[in-house]
Amino acid sequence: MSPERPLYLDHNATTPVDPEVVEAMLPYLREHFGNPSSGHVYGRRAHAALEEARCKVAALIGARPDEVLFTSGGTEANNLAIRGTAEARADRRHLLTSVIEHPATKLPCDALEWRGWRVTWLP
Repeated sequence: MSPERPLYLDHNATTPVDPEVVEAMLPYLREHFGNPSSGHVYGRRAHAALEEARCKVAALIGARPDEVLFTSGGTEANNLAIRGTAEARADRRHLLTSVIEHPATKLPCDALEWRGWRVTWLP
């Protein structure tokens, strides 16, 4: 270990990208970079690749493709999981969480609590 290349221990924040993943992504970073919601050729190619990836992930985890959602990162995923699940089950307005949660998990719970949800903060 040297000052130029210290030992990285925060793999919860971000991790190095596996070389196979880099290779799989390169065509979409270099030439097929369209918005998958756009109707032009670049968007259609990106959309097709996204749907193929969704099907592969679904098969890997035993889910249906329409159950697989891609997000831009952990904070967005946490918000979607916590707030989305809470809103889908608004008849159950009680959440259990931990006092040691990461802010990306704590803040959506705080927001729901502010909106009248009962949140139990477990030690």
